[in-house]
Amino acid sequence: MSRRHRLAFAFGGGGARGALQVGALRALVERGWQPDFLVGTSVGAVNAAFFALDPTLARMKVLEQAWREAAKADLFPAHWAWLATRALLNRARVMPHARLREFFVARMPKPLPTFRQMRLPLYLVAADLNAAQMVVYGDEPEQSVLEGLLASTALPPWLRPLEIGARFLMDGGAVSNLPIEPAVARGATEIVAFDLSEPSGIAAEARGFGPFVGKLMNTVAHRQIELELRLAEARGIRVHRLQLSADPPVMFWDFSHPDELFEQGYAIARRYLDELPRATTWSETLRAWWQAKRRALVPNR
Repeated sequence: MSRRHRLAFAFGGGGARGALQVGALRALVERGWQPDFLVGTSVGAVNAAFFALDPTLARMKVLEQAWREAAKADLFPAHWAWLATRALLNRARVMPHARLREFFVARMPKPLPTFRQMRLPLYLVAADLNAAQMVVYGDEPEQSVLEGLLASTALPPWLRPLEIGARFLMDGGAVSNLPIEPAVARGATEIVAFDLSEPSGIAAEARGFGPFVGKLMNTVAHRQIELELRLAEARGIRVHRLQLSADPPVMFWDFSHPDELFEQGYAIARRYLDELPRATTWSETLRAWWQAKRRALVPNR
């Protein structure tokens, strides 16, 4: 008995490079790809949440404008080393938590929505440092979308982890920077993975504390992605991995180039779609793929 087809869009983390996801998402929506649910980590959680409110082409203009406004808001200051030092000295009040919260609240419907109220099912990934495990917002429909966003994007030194009950929640990239496994666990049979990880990182050499940390995080993220891709393959789940790299590379905190990144992400996704078997919608692509899979499974008579 075949499983009911469920297409998931999985949006990975990557800071300012998340603008690439916006362009790629536009390309897919224009071609008729409509997901059954969305999963997001870190900046990917923001893009997923905005799209889940209204999963239409018209909504893309709102999302693009939000990115332009984020560039002006200086949500992730470039002086991250100074922020890290202040945090280590327990002077966390200087960290820009309120700024990000206000940015989200100003762009969400009122009253602030729960996951039940989203137009598409939405899941946001965070890491619970106390329990050393993944936390996925959205499994409980009455949870606050705002809380899920704040937990999934709480990346030190810019944003301190959230303390909620016994949980100590931080950026979901710590446990799943490209949330393929959470999508698989929630029944996806096909996944479009919006991957913002850089193949070799931004810095060419791991000299100095900053480049070292960047290389370390990049290595961990790539290992996570490799394992989650293997999991999907073992389950027979097709993953369309859109590797969204900026040219020239963009630092995590540099939100000043959204329009250029929209265009680059759009072009990358269009090239990927053009290389798929000719089809006008994802459902036609899926049908051709499943027919080929069934033929391969039926022994010759």
